[in-house]
Amino acid sequence: MYADARRLAQILRNLLGNALTHTPPGGTIRLRGRSVGRDVEVTVEDSGPGIAAEHLPFLFERFYRTDASRTRSTGGAGLRLAIVKQLAAAHGGHVWVNSEPGRGSTFGFSLPSLKSTVDCRTVMG
Repeated sequence: MYADARRLAQILRNLLGNALTHTPPGGTIRLRGRSVGRDVEVTVEDSGPGIAAEHLPFLFERFYRTDASRTRSTGGAGLRLAIVKQLAAAHGGHVWVNSEPGRGSTFGFSLPSLKSTVDCRTVMG
């Protein structure tokens, strides 16, 4: 894939940071990547508490928090996932989440991959 390495690292840090925040000690976090058609898909799956369905459509919005009682000092600014969405979109990709209370969460993003007929040396200089 052709991507800004710093921004791609930022996407991964944000998704892994959320997973670490919400996964209890002894829990599991899985990072996976695969090629899907013309895209590269990356997912971060955790064994945390999961998220209720009514929150899912809003998770990638700026300042959104599932727990209204959490303050910025105890729950962050609510920007990590909004940044993930913005950076993925800037690369021509998209984001998603699958979650269910008691079953953990999977956050993912996909970015367009280079076509196999493209010479990477030409694209990357």
